[in-house]
Amino acid sequence: MNICEQDIQKLDAFIEGAKEIVITAHIHPDGDAAGSTNALLCYLRSRGKDNVRIVYPEPLADTISFIAEGNDGSFILDAAASPEECRRAVSSADLIFCLDCNSFARTGPLEDAMRSSSARKVLIDHHLAPDSGAFDLVFSTPEVSSACELLYNVLLALPDVGGDVSRLPQPSAEALMAGMTTDTNNFSNSVYPSTFAMASGLLGAGVDRDGILQKLFNEYRENRLRMMGWLLYENMRITDAGVAYMIITSDTAERFGIMEGETEGFVNMPLAIGRVKMSILLKIDGNGYFRVSVRSKKGYSSNLCATRYFHGGGHENASGGRLFFPQDIPSPDEAAGYVERVTGELFKEEGYV
Repeated sequence: MNICEQDIQKLDAFIEGAKEIVITAHIHPDGDAAGSTNALLCYLRSRGKDNVRIVYPEPLADTISFIAEGNDGSFILDAAASPEECRRAVSSADLIFCLDCNSFARTGPLEDAMRSSSARKVLIDHHLAPDSGAFDLVFSTPEVSSACELLYNVLLALPDVGGDVSRLPQPSAEALMAGMTTDTNNFSNSVYPSTFAMASGLLGAGVDRDGILQKLFNEYRENRLRMMGWLLYENMRITDAGVAYMIITSDTAERFGIMEGETEGFVNMPLAIGRVKMSILLKIDGNGYFRVSVRSKKGYSSNLCATRYFHGGGHENASGGRLFFPQDIPSPDEAAGYVERVTGELFKEEGYV
């Protein structure tokens, strides 16, 4: 991976001169956001930076909270639980890192504080269309699996690490492996040669990948499995064009007692069906919109679908967005019809059918 040496020198100087540091990520932080932020926090503390905080827009879901176990919880804040403390942390920071999101717009309730801060700002992200003008230093490439992979290479390039993975704090290494594993769906999508090089380096440094897989994929509550079966058998629909979609309403989430983060990965499952070219999962948020996840097979653009119809975007085969009501559809009951209409339009216009 080609990382500009001049940018690394600039980053190293930023870190060395910083007295108070804030690390943030996107709303609804996922495994990649958790992995990258916690890995960076642990690294910065290993450099003697005691006044560093992770400030999340929302708390980590229980399913990925283990990623933060390597760090003292007092260094991790979320705006939902302590909004004033988060704002104070941002306003007093002289260095801000934004990880796994291409703009402060994706930090939700933290956006205004982040934008108005006079701190130096560093972006480390793998999504398309970064808001480069908002940052003093940008590390951005979509040709990596995850923000964790990009951060891994940035950290290796810093002088004190010098390309030696074993010099990374062990909790940083563990967090990087966990985050990359979630964003690739355990190496099933968005994987590059550099991704395997990263995994090899981390394994060589003693990362317990088996332990990470156990926590990620084999410690779910029973509720999740029962809901998964119901979605696939009773809820999933497949259009004539080969678009599978599932809709999780508030009644469904309540019926199965689903908690935040427990539907992670559901959207990928319909792609196992031969005739399915794209899979869409809509989950009602309770604030007047559905959260939308879009996944697709090679040759079919999730990014185009999310950008054009769901106020979102992302990667070519893995994207997300939102569907608002009543702005986009009159009510949640109209979601199925909307999905069928817009995907039919997309597939016809792009020649997918």
